[in-house]
Amino acid sequence: MFGRLVTAMVTPFTEDLSVDFSGLSPLIEHLIDTGTTAIVVSGTTGESPTLSHEEKLQLFTECVTLCGGRIPVIAGTGGYNTQEVCAFTREVDALGVDAFLQVAPYYNKPSQEGLYQHFARVADVTSKPLLIYNIPGRTGVNVEVDTMVRLAQIPNVIGVKESSGDFTQISRMIAETPDDFMLYSGDDKFTLPVLALGGVGVISVASHVAGDMMNNMIEAFLAHDTVTARQWHHELMPLFEELFRTSNPVLVKAALNMLEISVGGVRLPLVAPTPEQLRSLRKVLSRYAQLEPLH
Repeated sequence: MFGRLVTAMVTPFTEDLSVDFSGLSPLIEHLIDTGTTAIVVSGTTGESPTLSHEEKLQLFTECVTLCGGRIPVIAGTGGYNTQEVCAFTREVDALGVDAFLQVAPYYNKPSQEGLYQHFARVADVTSKPLLIYNIPGRTGVNVEVDTMVRLAQIPNVIGVKESSGDFTQISRMIAETPDDFMLYSGDDKFTLPVLALGGVGVISVASHVAGDMMNNMIEAFLAHDTVTARQWHHELMPLFEELFRTSNPVLVKAALNMLEISVGGVRLPLVAPTPEQLRSLRKVLSRYAQLEPLH
């Protein structure tokens, strides 16, 4: 439904850190040109916690227009207040987005039953597909396998972005959910092993700067050329690791700026990369693009 290389898209900012809506078109065209098959707008990589309600609505509207049906637009409308999430999802539904990404409620640490009831309520306010986003390292709570199996019975809960890093859990989720339930890796570095377990692809950060190469890896795996797929995995691993040396999306935005795709900086409480981080990033990035090292 969304393809195998979904990009969790950054939000471009101007110098004064207002949303740079004029920067969306070149960014989206770059992503499409390098193999992105769908975009997530206003996810964590899009700095959703520091975007206003009005900014998000305009982002969704602009992205739907700019994509023009060429690739799906998945709207990040999650949060920890079920009533507000339902109201916001209903509002965004009218803007023409194709699907929703729903992060597990963070900070208030609901029980497994609370998680199930939260997602079920959100699914009930739209007929469009929902992807669950399970990222315990950020939310403080894990959507366990049994809960995911229950959620998979809801008709429009069609998959999960799984970022637990627990391969026993990932394996069980794939094995115990219906065959058409889609598990995406939420970590670039786990794309190939998740594919090997039966996952469908990745919701990616690195695809901002290495989409073509990531597609080569995925296509090699799908063609049963595991040797080539593994070679691409090892080739890309330094980039996967480098982009997460500090909080995402600090370094992927810096990488895009180095590649002359202007996306600006990050909003507080995130801060700009240090000179040392920039030098290290540019050194790694030069393996994949024609860049001179920083001195």
